[in-house]
Amino acid sequence: MVNRRKIMVCVTQQKSCERLIKRGAELCKPQDELLVVHVVKENWRYFGKLKEADALEYLFDISKAYDATLSVIKEMDIEGALTKFAYEEQVDTIVMGESLETTKQQNMINRLENKLNRDVIIEIVPLEFAAEQGVALTASI
Repeated sequence: MVNRRKIMVCVTQQKSCERLIKRGAELCKPQDELLVVHVVKENWRYFGKLKEADALEYLFDISKAYDATLSVIKEMDIEGALTKFAYEEQVDTIVMGESLETTKQQNMINRLENKLNRDVIIEIVPLEFAAEQGVALTASI
């Protein structure tokens, strides 16, 4: 029997999220499943300044280009929503971008690691990777 893994990629509303999806796709073998997830806090606009439909279409198109499934979740507790999604989907690996937060309490990666209580690999994509790929880090969609 083929061992099918699930790779979860956590994205934000920035165009630089394509580098994360690309890294997730690189980790996938043909039988694996690539899941792209964006969590928006309740009462916030989904994607900031641009029309939500345009931002959603952008994420959908990028996900589709990498043969990934896109999920957008509206929830107040972002790391709780990501943890729940990882458990429900039985995710093996989570891909996230490097955090610029200086304290562990502010760092989303650290907070997510603290909520996960099963073996899940967290793959951190460094900011240098984005620069090497020619991706603008500050451009919001």
